[in-house]
Amino acid sequence: MNKICTFAEINEIAEKIGSRAKPGAVIVLTGELGTGKTSFTKALAKGLGISATVKSPTFNYVLEYFDGRLPLYHFDLYRISDPGEIYELGYEEYVRGEGVAVIEWGDLAGKELPESYILVQLDYAGEETRKFSLTFVGEKGEEMMDDAGLGC
Repeated sequence: MNKICTFAEINEIAEKIGSRAKPGAVIVLTGELGTGKTSFTKALAKGLGISATVKSPTFNYVLEYFDGRLPLYHFDLYRISDPGEIYELGYEEYVRGEGVAVIEWGDLAGKELPESYILVQLDYAGEETRKFSLTFVGEKGEEMMDDAGLGC
């Protein structure tokens, strides 16, 4: 899927992903600064039933939320200088755990990303719109959630 979507449409998709995500799902978010990666994560958290205020983990690298249907592990890799640094954050335990891992700036992880994940690319299209792309990567990418009815 590669479409131009409004923020409301993207948030609706993110919420659906959260409501359909299975334990062990990994969602990798890419896009320039200000394209809506954290907003996407907030809507996904809502779909998981998380009531806590979700904020950008830029200075923490990873924030954990446990009050939903599944735990949410929210990574922000913007400040890493080497992909191998993610292991110092407990990365393997999170992406192999029973929760949902969302990785903002996931492209900075390079080859350290798991074999299978859901890739969400957000790019500028206009003031109130973004180019939105959703791709299932790897053999088990599609198994991480039921993708029926996703789109804008």
